[in-house]
Amino acid sequence: MTIAEDRVQDTPVTALEPATAAKPATGPNRRRWERPALLALLVATGVLYIWGLGKSGWANAYYSAAAQAGSQSWKAMFFGSFDSSNFITVDKTPASLWAMSLSARIFGVNSWSILVPQALEGVAAVGLLYAAVRRWFGPAAGLLAGGVMALTPVAVLMFRFNNPDALLVLLLVAGAYAVTRAVEQGKTKWLLLAGGLVGFAYLAKMLQALLVVPAFGLVYLIAAPVGFWKRIWQLLAALGAMIAGAGWWIAIVSLWPASSRPYIGGSQSNSILELTLGYNGFGRLTGEEVGSVGGGGGGNGGMWGSTGLTRLFDGEIGGQVAWLLPAALIFLVGGLALSARAARTSRMRAGLILWGGWLLVTAGTFSFMAGIFHAYYTVALAPAIGALIGIGAVSLWQHRAHIVARSILAVALAITAVWSSVLLGRSADFVPWLRTSVVVVGLLAAAALLALPWLRWRRVATVVAVASIATGLAGPAAYALDTAATAHTGSIPTAGPSVQGSGFGGGRMGGGGQRGGFGNGGMQAPPNMGTQNGATQPGNGQNGFPGTGTRSDGGGRMGGGGGAGGLLSASTPNSALVKLLQTDADQYAWAGAAVGSQNAAGYQLGSGEPVMSLGGFNGSDPSISLADFQQLVEQKKVHYFLGSSGFGGMSNGGSNSAQQIASWVAENFTAQTVGGTTVYDLTQ
Repeated sequence: MTIAEDRVQDTPVTALEPATAAKPATGPNRRRWERPALLALLVATGVLYIWGLGKSGWANAYYSAAAQAGSQSWKAMFFGSFDSSNFITVDKTPASLWAMSLSARIFGVNSWSILVPQALEGVAAVGLLYAAVRRWFGPAAGLLAGGVMALTPVAVLMFRFNNPDALLVLLLVAGAYAVTRAVEQGKTKWLLLAGGLVGFAYLAKMLQALLVVPAFGLVYLIAAPVGFWKRIWQLLAALGAMIAGAGWWIAIVSLWPASSRPYIGGSQSNSILELTLGYNGFGRLTGEEVGSVGGGGGGNGGMWGSTGLTRLFDGEIGGQVAWLLPAALIFLVGGLALSARAARTSRMRAGLILWGGWLLVTAGTFSFMAGIFHAYYTVALAPAIGALIGIGAVSLWQHRAHIVARSILAVALAITAVWSSVLLGRSADFVPWLRTSVVVVGLLAAAALLALPWLRWRRVATVVAVASIATGLAGPAAYALDTAATAHTGSIPTAGPSVQGSGFGGGRMGGGGQRGGFGNGGMQAPPNMGTQNGATQPGNGQNGFPGTGTRSDGGGRMGGGGGAGGLLSASTPNSALVKLLQTDADQYAWAGAAVGSQNAAGYQLGSGEPVMSLGGFNGSDPSISLADFQQLVEQKKVHYFLGSSGFGGMSNGGSNSAQQIASWVAENFTAQTVGGTTVYDLTQ
């Protein structure tokens, strides 16, 4: 059947299988509209992700500074060092920095060279998702899956930002495509590729990459068209490929003499294994993250938001990713039920296991993890939601002659319409007319779906299909456009307009704010950044500890100085301070030192010179002792100390060596104020 058929006969339901050829159409067998439609999807995605990208400036200055360091030093690039003199690494494995560092090395250090690679990774992820879904379910399903992912607000946010999540999602979608190819004919090479891609994704964001492994392994074990024991050894080989994909870098860093490499940021023992398995590993699940800022949420909530089954639907998270989550779950359950009697190798069931397993394991982990959690993590759900919507909607539509298929579609559409209205209602002043429109159009389309056998208008099926898609995508598209039109800076960005019921766990903060900023000299400030007296202005800060920013329009961010302000948003030196840092900088290993990486990031990006980040991101890593710092000062390797004494003890355990150093400097050197920042000349 085609969507243009004018009449649907009510018939009993049968096994649900994709109405596509056993082998995907290629070359002349492709539908004439398929390639133009795919090109349109990718071009539109590219425009959405790249247009006006420079207005976010350095975005997350922490990673921008590391990309700058990698563009100046190959050693810094390999280790993921924060500074080109290789004092300390960022608190993540470095794969996501490599593309940015190479781009900055080629095109210079600026916002476009840092952010465009993220956008291109997003376009590639959408294309790979299309390819993976299309192979089993046809081009319409692939296009719908890609479109849903492209318009997911948190995907628009993260593919326009420089956190590690962009590369993580690309590699995991590529892994899912490889698994799809492996399941088709039981080919070992594709399974090994999938394992290698997941392993490399580990180098982007560590244990989060492994959340897809249960789904990848289960779908191959169930659906691959080869013998049971062959499936077992193939999966073991894929496990080996996954270990190798991550292990080569882990092994090099672990075996490298600590005295000749940077300190491993985020760890308390200078150990990459502690970082990947502790602070950024199981500690995220349990909340036991030594050196982190604040404590975990636990069972009843806390600094990172309340945990539980409703977490992904609350004020912090719902508008980021959950627009089509109920429909995706309905299609998953309905599809599994309708394909229950299918053959073991059923592609319908295999596709649902692959993408449904990805969704359930990842969503379940995010819902109940007690440690650090931010709304933007949920970008990892976007491919699975998109795939399930594409698979479920198109497959059920192809079987709409059956009352059960139509009923599932109608229920999913009605719930989506009501849920979209709820999400839109959380921002009362944001396109208020859309809230009513999606409900009216959605419920009418749902009713028409049920009544298709009795509707005689020739084009009714086409109208119902278009209305259904419009209902599902209207809300996320509005949020997506708002996200793309807004500058995002700081450590905890969020998508869409400010909403009621959000808090620190999702990264939205109350209070006003302005864009993050840059100094003038040495490095050119990215375009479209407001300045005042020669320096761009962040939120209200003191002594180099500005307020945290996620949006440039005054919504959704923390204002005020001290506390988390300097922890989450970069310092902003003016031209006088930049000139001071650049003077005779080539005579020192570090032009300056500051407590916390975001403070150091602004000084480093503004001056183009390496700045020592004492204590790493949180200011709580034992990266250097007071005695060792005193020795560096005596050897005249550090020129200035910048800022005040620290964050005020927010860290959850960890070291206070950075605060000891700051206190020693204040007691033994003369303070001067340059461009509103307290500066100590350590050579005087």
